[in-house]
Amino acid sequence: MAKTRVALIYGGVSGERGVSRLTAASVMRAMDAEKYEAVPVAIAPDGTWVPGETTPEALEAGGVEREIEPGATTVRVGFGRDRGLFLISDGEVTNLNVDVAFPLVHGPFGEDGTMQGLLEMAGIPYVGDGVFASAAGMDKAYMKVVLEGAGIPVAPYVVAEPHRWNRDSEGVLQEATKLQLPLYVKPARAGSSIGISRVADFADLRRAVEEARKVDPKVLIEEGIKGREIECAVLQGRGDASARASVLGEIVLGVQWYDFSTKYLATEGFRMAVPADVPAETAADMRDMAVRVFEAFGCEGMTRVDFFLADDGRIFVNEHNTVPGFTAVSMYPVLWEHTGLPYSALIDELIELALAKPAGVH
Repeated sequence: MAKTRVALIYGGVSGERGVSRLTAASVMRAMDAEKYEAVPVAIAPDGTWVPGETTPEALEAGGVEREIEPGATTVRVGFGRDRGLFLISDGEVTNLNVDVAFPLVHGPFGEDGTMQGLLEMAGIPYVGDGVFASAAGMDKAYMKVVLEGAGIPVAPYVVAEPHRWNRDSEGVLQEATKLQLPLYVKPARAGSSIGISRVADFADLRRAVEEARKVDPKVLIEEGIKGREIECAVLQGRGDASARASVLGEIVLGVQWYDFSTKYLATEGFRMAVPADVPAETAADMRDMAVRVFEAFGCEGMTRVDFFLADDGRIFVNEHNTVPGFTAVSMYPVLWEHTGLPYSALIDELIELALAKPAGVH
């Protein structure tokens, strides 16, 4: 039986591109070599698609800071009758004949619906969420709108929309003073805590918003919740079955908050506690709410739902991540490992779910 050819798409133009490359190494290493043939495709910082590294060791070389270099040989996406991925080298065009894509690109042009729309138009089945779920999940402001519409509790917030900020920044800052300190100021459409500031004094709020605007002109100002950060991995059900929720995990911090450095560089600043030490009734409520989040956005494949468990017992959804960290030691796969689905089997499941999706609107 021929192996399933899986395009592992990694890199990208966002600040998370180095993390994406290491994720591709982890997935490549865990894929069942008897069933799958990896077809690595890299996206350079300038947006050029090129052939990727062919071994996990080559992908890992240089760590998170090594950049992908564009070269003379490129990868192109075809549409219409020539749908698919094609290798362009010295004027020669070769169809890569991929059966399914596994997008591992974080941030803008990766998990915001643009990659998903591109693959839809190219007729390539792909792992993970569709266009709407990806776009709404990437934008923290619209994410709040969908969650509130579904009756799911979120932390109080104010949006510093770019035109309003340019027109009336004082009005935005005044509105934000109704929130309780500390505040967390976040670029609306970035990930991995890039550009986020913790504000303990309203006098520092303008500076924090301007800092976040360097990453994204749209900014979310959110009231901090005193409590614990709990996460749940959600996986699409087979056929018409409901989505599945994993055991819970907790980010236990040895620092004040979970920024990019703590996540990827100075990782001694936190640890993951799996399963989280949460009362059984609370855990059941969180797992049910995680499935409600999955359904509210019309998710497919996977998402990771991040909660705040307040000191008074209330549950808030912080956000959900449609392209969660996916190395073997990232929270999403670790949660499923503790739920009874090992990393390689999880990759199997996601690829099979992608291949089972009908083409077109579904």
